[in-house]
Amino acid sequence: MKYLFAAVMLLLAGQVRALDWRDSAEVGKLFADSGVQGTFVLYDVDAERLIGHDSMRAEMRFIPASTFKIANSLIGLSAGAVNSADEVLPYGGKPQAIKAWEQDMSLREAIKISNVPVYQALARRIGLERMREGVAELEYGNGEIGDVVDQFWLVGPLKISAVEQATFLARLARDELPFSKQVQSQVREIVKLEQGDGWALYGKTGWLNAPNPGVGWWVGWVMKADHVYGFALNMDITQAADAAKRIELGKASLKALGVL
Repeated sequence: MKYLFAAVMLLLAGQVRALDWRDSAEVGKLFADSGVQGTFVLYDVDAERLIGHDSMRAEMRFIPASTFKIANSLIGLSAGAVNSADEVLPYGGKPQAIKAWEQDMSLREAIKISNVPVYQALARRIGLERMREGVAELEYGNGEIGDVVDQFWLVGPLKISAVEQATFLARLARDELPFSKQVQSQVREIVKLEQGDGWALYGKTGWLNAPNPGVGWWVGWVMKADHVYGFALNMDITQAADAAKRIELGKASLKALGVL
């Protein structure tokens, strides 16, 4: 099969590796049947291979929106902006777009409901320079955070591709990020979604321009026996009802590839 691109050059654990891309007809059909414009990429760490749908879009960078809460948690814990994932942060007392956000809560609670003001409070505690250093250490997307510490993952300039998301999260799954094992373990714990016999699913959604149309994300990884599979989906959201398709289509893609 002719590759749509010969290799994707990625920096992983200090080494540049070439990862082959393979199109999945099964995943492509899922997107077509759903009427969704988007991409799905699965990073098989052991095989050093990418497989999925729409390789060109998989390399395009988009604003990460709430998927950045994973990196924000890592940087906040590493910088000592919070002592643990259970330390309570203030939401600020202002009315919010989502009523459930109008309460102080820990990162463990906040990440489950994607509480924006709590994570903005965390970013302000981290501060611009420590945040910039943390994003650079993680080699996260384009690395650009601008001059406003609590907005850059919501409106830019930070951007990241689906391939970069999948490989970044695979490094987190394998304890390969340049932060302590304790910090990485805490963040893995708070993004665990489901587990079964011999497998566990971790993930985080995001929605650029919510609640208006925009780009939706679902990113994470699957631990299956001793194997790690990083994944990332992004898709165009044309109406609010499309948001539910992020996880539905992502799980269907994982099942089509035999990972779930």
